[in-house]
Amino acid sequence: QAARGSGSGGAAAREARQQQGSFGELLLRMRGLPAALPTLPLELTVLYNSLLFTMGASDSAIEGEAEGIRQGLLRVLEACGACGQDLSTEELWQKVLQEVTAEELQAPLHRLGGLQAAWWLAAHRLGSTAGLFHLLSNAGDSGRACCTEGENELLSLLKAWRVPAEEASLPLVQRTEDLKGILCTAAAFLQGLQELEAGNFPAAFSLLQEAAGGFCSKRVLAQIYTCLSCCAQRMGKPQTALQHLKRALQVDFQCLPALSHAAAVYHELGETDAELQALALLYEALEKNPPAAASSSPYFLIRTELLVHTPLLATLLRHCHPSEVKYLLAQRCLQDGRVADAVEHYLDFLALLQEGLQQQVPLDGSSALPRIPEVFLEAASALEQAGRHQDAITMCEEVISRTTDLIPRMLRVEERLEQMECPSPGAGLAGGLLSQKKERLCCLAWRAAGYLHQGWAWAMLGESKEAVTQFSRGLGDLLRVQLYGSGVEPKENLLPEVEVLQKIRLLSLIGRGTQFLELGRHKEALLDFQHGLQISPGDPAAASYLVQALWKLDRKQEAAAHWQKFSQSPPGEDGQQEGRQGRPFPLYLASCLKQAVFPHSESLARSIQDYLGTRSRD
Repeated sequence: QAARGSGSGGAAAREARQQQGSFGELLLRMRGLPAALPTLPLELTVLYNSLLFTMGASDSAIEGEAEGIRQGLLRVLEACGACGQDLSTEELWQKVLQEVTAEELQAPLHRLGGLQAAWWLAAHRLGSTAGLFHLLSNAGDSGRACCTEGENELLSLLKAWRVPAEEASLPLVQRTEDLKGILCTAAAFLQGLQELEAGNFPAAFSLLQEAAGGFCSKRVLAQIYTCLSCCAQRMGKPQTALQHLKRALQVDFQCLPALSHAAAVYHELGETDAELQALALLYEALEKNPPAAASSSPYFLIRTELLVHTPLLATLLRHCHPSEVKYLLAQRCLQDGRVADAVEHYLDFLALLQEGLQQQVPLDGSSALPRIPEVFLEAASALEQAGRHQDAITMCEEVISRTTDLIPRMLRVEERLEQMECPSPGAGLAGGLLSQKKERLCCLAWRAAGYLHQGWAWAMLGESKEAVTQFSRGLGDLLRVQLYGSGVEPKENLLPEVEVLQKIRLLSLIGRGTQFLELGRHKEALLDFQHGLQISPGDPAAASYLVQALWKLDRKQEAAAHWQKFSQSPPGEDGQQEGRQGRPFPLYLASCLKQAVFPHSESLARSIQDYLGTRSRD
């Protein structure tokens, strides 16, 4: 009943532990007697059943339990007047199968060979498994000949294995025919994962398809379909990937990793509505957190899931935490301009944060969550775009207050990547210092970005003086960084953290300059725009504002000259989302990039063209 019955795996495992003890006691009594050929079939059958219950009770294939198989083989040799204590397990199997010809031992040895294959598959010893089935098939070199070109050798051997008939006098707790089906499925699944990890996607897809047609539970079948979808996606076939994910969910609606992968595929296809729907369903399912449903498949002591364990499989089937999914919903809504939804999701996420996020999210780097200050800044960006400027100011104040004590008075860093990563004899210590400097640069960027957001928020509230104060505070913080290493040459291969700091500095100067214009302090505005162009020559927003400042100062000839110069330069992109190296700027800067875009390009151009036309006529 423990081996064949349907129902809860936990109940079956408890039954297996009870039966394991009974079979173990019986086996010990039998081994207390000298090995004899007439009793060996019964002893080997008891060993087979005992080992099955051992595996069923442990819910894993334990390599140490294979010692029981070794002892069984030694008992066979003992009964035949031979020994093999000094032989490896592979050599022991070879000796037994080549020298023991007693007909009554062939079926028990084949069943024991199936168990040995299960343990070797669980240990990823595919070569040992193939070698064993060469011996079991008694084919020698001719066994290789029956494997046609392009056919998988191990699967061919497993399928060709002639399973011994069951004897009524020696009942088995798991039929050998069922064990063969599970071995075939596990071998195809395991090799498919290995090919997937190696990047051999067509081979991986073929093997995983073989596994999907094999003998396994609905839960494992859904996992195989999920792996097939990942393989199809990497082959550049997103529609095929979606088909397999739908099959996974049809087979097992609790296969939540399939929903997570579906969202990723929809993201790749640019189908935002479908992506958000998948993420919302995933979050709802995780929130309900239902108990695992009883499997409708027969329960076997040796199952495919006990034999297939790889780091890649664990990665592909990793369950997201509700907070990760909530953040992804917020992030994608913000990126897609769905500001109201983004605000709602960010506030929900921050509520989860208050409930103790560190207990919900793994700290092994597998989480999709960014650093917490970045989440606060993204939330502030969403609040700004939703017109909730005072709430955005409060959100940024949280970041500013929590990073105050983490920033040194002065930070001297190399601005280029190769300078920071130059190997040296003290590489370990240097690596620690580099990591510490990068962390401080991140803290400085978060704090300066907080002031940047506050500056724009006050500006939108019509408080230009307060806006100037916040922009100035952020610029003051950025003066703490001393960059060296490239002089005045074009800055290539910048550290990502340095590039972000420079962008924040540029945006802060543009922001403060615009507010100086609002206050009629045109000379101070002009200085900020000039300084901005020194940081980022040719920046369209800084250049346009510079022309406007000169125009307002009645320096129209200079304004026209600058306008003509910038008009003839290669056009830059206002509000560009990427830096020089093609790296996207942080999402929390997106609203600031939009706010910095010069809004009066056409009217300014007309004014300058009219001025130039008048001068030409004069």
